[in-house]
Amino acid sequence: MDPTAPIVIKYDFEESIGYWLTVTHQAYIRNLESTLAPHGITFRQAQVLGYLAIEGPLSQAELASKMLIEPPSLVGVIDRMEANELIERRPCPNDRRKKIIHTLASANRVWKKVVKCAKQVRSQATDNLTEREQATLKRLLEKVRNNVT
Repeated sequence: MDPTAPIVIKYDFEESIGYWLTVTHQAYIRNLESTLAPHGITFRQAQVLGYLAIEGPLSQAELASKMLIEPPSLVGVIDRMEANELIERRPCPNDRRKKIIHTLASANRVWKKVVKCAKQVRSQATDNLTEREQATLKRLLEKVRNNVT
């Protein structure tokens, strides 16, 4: 066997729920990124604001975990958002080593743009789905999520 020959890996991707979830998620995020870009907003910034909107103030480690990135990868995003006065780091009252991320009033203006862009992408993504199909899709995705959590 030639050690330089490419290895052919076979898998039934077309039948894989994981495959379809992944490629759909990637396409959705790429579309959202390109919709946010003209407003000067990155997907990661939108994610930070989204998690803070859902959860309230979070530590940098908690935020990174929710965003599925390493904490050092989040530092640059947080630094830029802090410099733009969208968020601020505050000391954790229970642990001096932790910083808690809080939104500032100016984040509301950016969040409104994020929501507008997200609704535009959602509308595009569901364009050919009936209301019943959309409800079924949400119900099925919730079942899949519950099965793996």
